Amino acid sequence: MGENRTGLLDGLPPWPEVDHAAFGPVERRPLSRVQQLTGGFLARNWVAIPHVTHNDEADVTALEAARTSWNRDHPDRKLTLLVPLIKAVAAALAAHPQFNASIENGGKALIFKKYVHIGVAVDTPGGLFVPVIRDCDRKPVTEIAAELSTLSERARTKGLPMADMSGGCFTVTSLGHIGGTTFTPIINAPEVAILGLTRLIDRPAPGEGGAVIWRRMLPLSLSYDHRVINGADAARFTRHVANTLMAAPEFS
Repeated sequence: MGENRTGLLDGLPPWPEVDHAAFGPVERRPLSRVQQLTGGFLARNWVAIPHVTHNDEADVTALEAARTSWNRDHPDRKLTLLVPLIKAVAAALAAHPQFNASIENGGKALIFKKYVHIGVAVDTPGGLFVPVIRDCDRKPVTEIAAELSTLSERARTKGLPMADMSGGCFTVTSLGHIGGTTFTPIINAPEVAILGLTRLIDRPAPGEGGAVIWRRMLPLSLSYDHRVINGADAARFTRHVANTLMAAPEFS
């Protein structure tokens, strides 16, 4: 577990020392440097931050139709669902500034940021990287898509310098390409919230004349720091994101 320099684990029993080979064959594989660093940060954040997760769904039926049409007409500039989601988060941060804040070291004040830089978790063979896309509130979806593609590819092949992973206000993490229905993402301190996405779900809904229509729903899992954000704040923020996605914005 490493040194307990913050005192967060005071009073807890030590990590168990077990000779696993005594019970059968084993293989030891050292963690990469990125995995070791990430693991330490995640452990600190989970212990130090009172996490609560709020779950909701966004109706992205119209958005998915618009995105499919765009991708068909622009095969060289295709958009993933993550890109309009980033724009929706940027709009929600502007409307709910407590989500675009950080607790000052010492816990006596909040720092409200006047910029909107959003981190995106990228799974790589070497571990988890979180490149930060800056000024998402001022960039069109096509520019965000290009930056996200470049940073993600660089993270998977060469790694990223700390400059490309610093200064984030809020993080988005997606498991939609794999599956799942909901999960609890761990907040990336000093941020105060993180939004997780899982696979789209087709749900029946009532239509005209008693007909049944099918809607495409995107599950949203918002983990938030309960020292800064309460349940009503979380519900309003997630609804803001969902309503923005439902509006199916124009792509440019």
